[in-house]
Amino acid sequence: MNVQRIVTACMTGALTLLLQTGLAAATESRTSKSESVPSTSLKPDLPPIPAKLPGANGEHKAGERSKSPTNGGAMHQLAVLSTAAPELIGKDGAPMVLVSAGEFVMGSDKGDEDEAPTHRVYLNAFYIDKFEVTNGRFAKYVEAIQSEPPWGFADKETPVIHAERPVRWVNWMDAMGYCLWLGKRLPAEAEWEKAARGTDERTYPWGNDPPTPVHAVYGLKEGGAETVSVIGNHHMGQSPYGVQDLAGNLYEWVMDWYAEDFYSSFINSPAINPRGPSEGTAKVQRGGSYINTPYRLRSSFRTKGDPTEQDPNVGFRCAQDAPRQP
Repeated sequence: MNVQRIVTACMTGALTLLLQTGLAAATESRTSKSESVPSTSLKPDLPPIPAKLPGANGEHKAGERSKSPTNGGAMHQLAVLSTAAPELIGKDGAPMVLVSAGEFVMGSDKGDEDEAPTHRVYLNAFYIDKFEVTNGRFAKYVEAIQSEPPWGFADKETPVIHAERPVRWVNWMDAMGYCLWLGKRLPAEAEWEKAARGTDERTYPWGNDPPTPVHAVYGLKEGGAETVSVIGNHHMGQSPYGVQDLAGNLYEWVMDWYAEDFYSSFINSPAINPRGPSEGTAKVQRGGSYINTPYRLRSSFRTKGDPTEQDPNVGFRCAQDAPRQP
């Protein structure tokens, strides 16, 4: 067996292990969420997920909430210093930006019930792709492992003519396989949200002002000739860390299994590097897309998808851990 087949086999085995506990019931199509704001009742019956300490082995404008401690406090004292550079170039040639270690407020009490309650989250430092993964870069992965290309590559011209547009029609397994191929991973849901909204509880990546076409691609009809924008065209909509297209353009796969009431696990204690439920039937998607209204472009908005499903308005970006001081 040659090296390439060994790599492919290893990646396939890793993805199978990640999915085997949750795919038995993943036969339903992607759930549609109402864009109206429902009541905020919760189902607080999900047991808490054990937290892992840093360094251990291993839409509406939000209302006033308690702020993060600025002078001491347990969460402040957990800070882990990073030796990471503010930006690096990944193995695929894609720029990645640093999201520093620390805490932020995740969720919203003004949105859908699966966004509540707001809760404090501490995250170790990590890198995240500045842009969504493009057709051109994903084509190299398809060629390298001789995998089945996304439906959108059927004409064999997409990776060339539209090389700088984000790849779509990729399921969660495609996205995870690409990241693993590069020694990266998909971002955790909490990492994605912090990269989008920063530490000041902003509604959108750029702030609290409603989106306009200079901020994001949204409100379009499916099937239009220019539905998906090339990367780097909407720098006015970038996040506090310089990450672009976290609102609109395409929904993005993240690592975590979806649970509607997962945030209720952290009502009485802060979350530390949360990684979502241990199993499920659907994976979380974030960021809204070109066919959505501003409501879904909010950084706290959550939706989900069958990890084996491919859609024209879903893409992804990769993340990786940042080095820490010994």
